[in-house]
Amino acid sequence: MPVAGVLAWAQVLRAEPAGGPGAGAAAKPAEARFDDRLAHDSGKIAVDAPVEGELRFQVHGEYQLRYATLSELPLRPHPQEPEATTLGQESRLYHWLRITPRLTWSDSLALVAQADLPYGLIAADPTLRVEPDRDPLDETDPLRLELRALYLEWRSPIGLFRGGRQTSHWGMGLLANDGDHPTPFGDAYRGSITDRALFATRPLGESSPFNVAIAGDWVARDGSADRSKDETAYQGVLALFYEDDDKNRVGVYGVYRTQDRPSSSLGVDFDETLRVWVVDSAGRASTRVSGVEGWLYGEYEVAYVFGDTNFTRTVSQTYGNEREDVSQVGAAARVGLALTKGQGETEWGWLVPQLEWGWASGDANPNDGVTKRFRFDPNYNVGLVLFDEVLRWKTARAASIVRDPDLVQRPPPGTDLLPTNGSVSGATYLYPTFVMRPVPELDLKAGVLVAQATSDVVDPIRLGTTGQFANWDGGDATRRDLGLELDLGVEYRWAVGEYAVVQAGGQAGVLFPGNAFADATGTTIGTQYIGVGRLGVQY
Repeated sequence: MPVAGVLAWAQVLRAEPAGGPGAGAAAKPAEARFDDRLAHDSGKIAVDAPVEGELRFQVHGEYQLRYATLSELPLRPHPQEPEATTLGQESRLYHWLRITPRLTWSDSLALVAQADLPYGLIAADPTLRVEPDRDPLDETDPLRLELRALYLEWRSPIGLFRGGRQTSHWGMGLLANDGDHPTPFGDAYRGSITDRALFATRPLGESSPFNVAIAGDWVARDGSADRSKDETAYQGVLALFYEDDDKNRVGVYGVYRTQDRPSSSLGVDFDETLRVWVVDSAGRASTRVSGVEGWLYGEYEVAYVFGDTNFTRTVSQTYGNEREDVSQVGAAARVGLALTKGQGETEWGWLVPQLEWGWASGDANPNDGVTKRFRFDPNYNVGLVLFDEVLRWKTARAASIVRDPDLVQRPPPGTDLLPTNGSVSGATYLYPTFVMRPVPELDLKAGVLVAQATSDVVDPIRLGTTGQFANWDGGDATRRDLGLELDLGVEYRWAVGEYAVVQAGGQAGVLFPGNAFADATGTTIGTQYIGVGRLGVQY
């Protein structure tokens, strides 16, 4: 059972001033610390630090516009629409405007809000029969609204109190991702949102690097639950976190999650439930490289999810009123070298090679009574085509087919959880990327993605309706090669005074599919590509 958005607050456990990372008089000089912008410069405008005894109001955010053109993606024909043999969408235009107002009083009290208004699909070819996806992109709706955050924060003498609607981000963002951490390729938006009461403190003293936090969550929306769809999820969290003055940190936390949603069968109404524990550890470190101007940096996250559910269950479990076990593992790590020029606030990374590895457990047998498929948060972007497009829409089409009343009177439990929504799921990958900046404002980027499935690639819908262990295209399920993807990108940033940065550029990806996408005759789906024009402004 994928569980996304379980937790998240690197910025809270660091117990920084309300102005944000590094704000305030106690912050270490910028030249002594690795800054993420050296590896990936998003162009974001920094939040001003609060001032003792002063009331301060500021607004930051971004507007982004994207136009994408795609290759024709072959999909399994839909019984109710036999001509729907492809995704149907070969172009789309979408946007979002994010507004983050912040009111601070002195360095102890802050009121923070964040909203996307508007956001959505402006124009597109409609997708065909992929409605189980979280965002099927089958209708234009450019004026959607979403309140992402509205919370009050108080830094008391004994610790930090925070209450209200908050976005969630932890570690690298595998499980909890706020959709506000830009990535080298692709876009992160929407994200995990929760109504949370939190207390974080440093029990060994304000200068101690050791943090303890406890929180209670009522989930508004994440990768596993959506309150607007009558899904109710609560979480309890206990976390330990260590961070030194150089922002090297390591943390571990435990989460207990309970989730319920209404269901019915043969005229009988009942609740389906999920009860899981999550153990997650994440950390990062950086150091100056002797002999050259630059930084060596790295980070990791590993998570284990276990418990039980009846969201998904076999026929025998249904008859015996038994529950499905949940046992999932996911991990990722990256290491990079940022070669720099300049000093302090003017330091910039002119060459940044980076290597990333990821692993998400798969589930080759949906009938063994154990749910093993781990799913990264959809905002954790890896490449542009394989996960964000091909696997996303293939799983959504399979889930749509099983809803066909000519096949089944009632879809099997858990089929609504089949779509990956663009996330890494049941796969392992290596992803080296390279960023070159001839000047600080210009990014030239390249990436090479090599991926394999971590278990046999089994379409559970085909298995349930025909008894055949086959992949999404009807081919050999034991073939695990997902393919090779090449990505390229360019972006230029213009600073408009101190208050805005205009961004323009483009990204493109091409996937050479592996045999995991071959049909019964051994024929693959063919080369897939996407090109994205990007225009935006940070303010």
